[in-house]
Amino acid sequence: MAGNGKERKGVSRREFLKVAGTSAAITDLLVGHKVEAESATEKVIRIPRAQTVPVTLKVNGKVYKLQLEPRVTLLEALRNHLNLTGTKKVCDRGECGACTVLMDGKPVYSCMMLAVDAEGHDIVTIEGLAKDGKLHPVQEAFVEHDALQCGFCTPGFIMAAVGFLNQNKAPSPEDVRKALSGNICRCGVYSRILAAVLDAVKRMRSGA
Repeated sequence: MAGNGKERKGVSRREFLKVAGTSAAITDLLVGHKVEAESATEKVIRIPRAQTVPVTLKVNGKVYKLQLEPRVTLLEALRNHLNLTGTKKVCDRGECGACTVLMDGKPVYSCMMLAVDAEGHDIVTIEGLAKDGKLHPVQEAFVEHDALQCGFCTPGFIMAAVGFLNQNKAPSPEDVRKALSGNICRCGVYSRILAAVLDAVKRMRSGA
């Protein structure tokens, strides 16, 4: 409104359009689209597509040759490229244990390992535990003790238990609790899981 002898301060239409155009360019850059930036040389910035590299994985006794982006985790490779979906993606940051697999007989969080780093190692998932149609003793014990409710965390618990029992043949209840402390059961069936693992110890000793 005129009349007080002072100019209105603010952003002109030209300035607004310039800022808006710059913001849009930055947004396109962040989402991976090409950006046509106004400059003296009229340069076009393009974001290159991610490059894939050959990755060879040995999983459940079979060798797989894959082409993966270097950033792909072992968990993503198992689920999205090998269709081994028994390994679960839950927290995706190494806190819940649902993605546990065995690497050279020891439990690891597959969400925290790059697939390229798993080359040269022997990977076993929940799908590879049963032999000749017979469940692993830990799997049998989980079934008999009903050590699950929704079942989503169960593969991770079983793999963690198998990996632990590979190294400790005569654990105490406290040893088992400590070994499985990195796995979370949101249904809270911890007492049945403990009973199942201790039963599995007896089964493995007897060769059942």
